[in-house]
Amino acid sequence: MRVLGLETSCDETGVAVYDGERGLLADRVYSQIADHARYGGVVPELASRDHVRKLVPLVRETVEAAGLRLADLDGIAYTAGPGLAGALLVGAGFARALAWSLDIPALGVHHMEGHLLAPMLESKALSMPFLALLVSGGHTLFVRARSLGDYEILGESLDDAAGEAFDKVAKMLDLGYPGGPAVERLAREGTRGRFAFPRPMTDRPGLDFSFSGLKTHVMTTLRGLPDDRATRADVARAFSDAVVDTFVIKCRRALRATGLERLVIAGGVSANSDLRAALTALGGELGCDIVFPAMRFATDNGAMIAFAGYCRLLAGEADGSAFQVRPRWPLSALAPPPGETVTGNLT
Repeated sequence: MRVLGLETSCDETGVAVYDGERGLLADRVYSQIADHARYGGVVPELASRDHVRKLVPLVRETVEAAGLRLADLDGIAYTAGPGLAGALLVGAGFARALAWSLDIPALGVHHMEGHLLAPMLESKALSMPFLALLVSGGHTLFVRARSLGDYEILGESLDDAAGEAFDKVAKMLDLGYPGGPAVERLAREGTRGRFAFPRPMTDRPGLDFSFSGLKTHVMTTLRGLPDDRATRADVARAFSDAVVDTFVIKCRRALRATGLERLVIAGGVSANSDLRAALTALGGELGCDIVFPAMRFATDNGAMIAFAGYCRLLAGEADGSAFQVRPRWPLSALAPPPGETVTGNLT
C-alpha cells in the first residue's frame, strides 16, 4: 500500500509517500518560519494562505521524487487535528478532493499519533507496548501506548507545554521565533550554577507537568540584571537545565511506575540535544531502551502522517462521506481501528 501523507497543522507544509513494502519513498517539508519570525510567532491566516500556495507543487514534487504517478497511490492521509483550524482545512480539503478524484480512501490522522509513531519510520524493531513522552509546542504528556489507538494518558502539562515555555522565554531573552532552538544555542554559551531555577512539580507525586511557574521565575530573575549576552546566556542555561532535569525526574518516575522498559520521546522538543543526552543517560542507568525519532522526523513532517495513515488504512479504517477537522482533539479520544486491534511493530 502506497500512502500520500499531508501535514498542514501549523507552519510547515509536509508531504511524503510511504510504501508498506519499501518504506518511506520521498518526503518534503516547506517551513514558513521566516515568514512568521517577523511577527514573533505564527499568524494563523498567513499560515493557511501559504499552505494553499505550497501544497500542490510540493505534492507534485514529492510524488515525482518517489518515482510514482498520482494514479499509483492507494490512499491519502492528512492531519485532521489538533492544530490551526484554517491550516487543517487546507490539507483536509485538498486530500479529500484528490482521493475522490483517484477513487481511493482518505483518512484524517491525529497529529500527535503521528509524532508517537514517528520513531517506527526507521526502526522496524520498535514495537508496542511502550511509554511515550510527547513534547511539542502545544503538548507535553506521558502516554502508555499498548497498541495502535490504545493509548492511556498518564500525565500532562497543567498549563504551558514545554515548547510554549521555550518560546516565551526566548521572547524574554529577545531571541525571536522559533524559541526552542534559539534558547538551546544560547544556553551552550552559558555557565551552569550562576542561577538556581526550580524543577516544577518534582516534589510531589504524579506525572503531570507545569512550566508556567518556571517561565515566571525566568521573568523575575531577569529584572534588575544587566542586559548583556553573558547574563542572558546564563539564564538560558539555567532554564534549559531546569526543563531537562524535570523531564529526567519524571521519566525515571514513569518508567518505574509502569514497569515498561522502552521509552519513546517524540515531538519538536525531542530535537533538543541536551534532552536527548540526558534521557539516553537515564536509559543506561535504568537499563531501558530510549528511542528518539530521527532529527528530520522530530519536528512536524508529512512522513509521520503518511506512516500513521498507512497503519490505520491497512487495518481498514477510512473517512466516511462526512468529515471534520478538529483543532482541539485529545489523544485519549482515539481508538483502535474498528473491528481489529493492531499490535506489534505495525508493519
